[in-house]
Amino acid sequence: MGEREIDDFLLWLRVERGRSGSTITSYHRDLMKYLVWLNQEGTSVVAVEEESIISYLRRLQAEGLAASTVTRAMVAIRAFHRFLTMESIRADDPTSDVELPRVPRGLPKPISEKEVIRLLAAIEGHEPAARRDRAILELLYGTGARISEVVTLSISDVDIQESLLKVFGKGKKERIVPLGRCALEAINEWLRPEGRGAFEPDLWACRADSEALFLNRRGHRLSRQGGWGIVKKYGSRVGLGSGLSPHTLRHSCATHMLEHGADIRTVQELLGHASISTTQIYTQVSRDQLIDAYRSAHPRALI
Repeated sequence: MGEREIDDFLLWLRVERGRSGSTITSYHRDLMKYLVWLNQEGTSVVAVEEESIISYLRRLQAEGLAASTVTRAMVAIRAFHRFLTMESIRADDPTSDVELPRVPRGLPKPISEKEVIRLLAAIEGHEPAARRDRAILELLYGTGARISEVVTLSISDVDIQESLLKVFGKGKKERIVPLGRCALEAINEWLRPEGRGAFEPDLWACRADSEALFLNRRGHRLSRQGGWGIVKKYGSRVGLGSGLSPHTLRHSCATHMLEHGADIRTVQELLGHASISTTQIYTQVSRDQLIDAYRSAHPRALI
């Protein structure tokens, strides 16, 4: 017993809660590992008690996993058991009083505006792939969108006339974001026959591919992994290292806007944060830079 309940839970997450495919995949992986452990312990999802849940938590920690990884697994288990009680599969929730590990919240590490310029300048030429890559990087930095949001865009989500973009974020929540001049020009160049048209196949594999804003060389919708690869490629080319990620550009977009005087509520809306507390971590980055600038420039700062 257990696999069917996990399948039902994941279906509920996808259909009722609108969770993303990556979330469903990670929950499935964590819950199947949990189920294997339950079987080894001679218990089940309907019989396991709080003491055993704590033992499983300690086991994960003993494996040397990062606190964030352990917490993610326990969040999946807690959500699963809440689902079981909601569906009356069991009467109690053995995870309700289990304290999750505290995960240190690190500050984002944006790249500088000069580094952004170097990154974008690394895309040379007007070949189809170069046009696509330029449009993707301009979108990531220009709108602060997540890579998962960018690769799921359809052509119809771009309003060229109004310079607006329709983005579907977490939980399929829709938001409208402005397109800056650079991003808009890059998208226009990509949408020309010499750009996207060069990647269009004679026969589309499916409708989702034909509607996709960004394609790979085989004429399929560009994947999230493909988008990551594009960012890493140009990051390595200009010496920013393979550690540069799409999320770095999202961090940089938010930080640079705040440094140039944008209101935090505006940045919250642009990034699609449900809570302003999430957006506030970017103000800490700007504050640190302000302090550094003050200490290096004010004549009485270090007396």
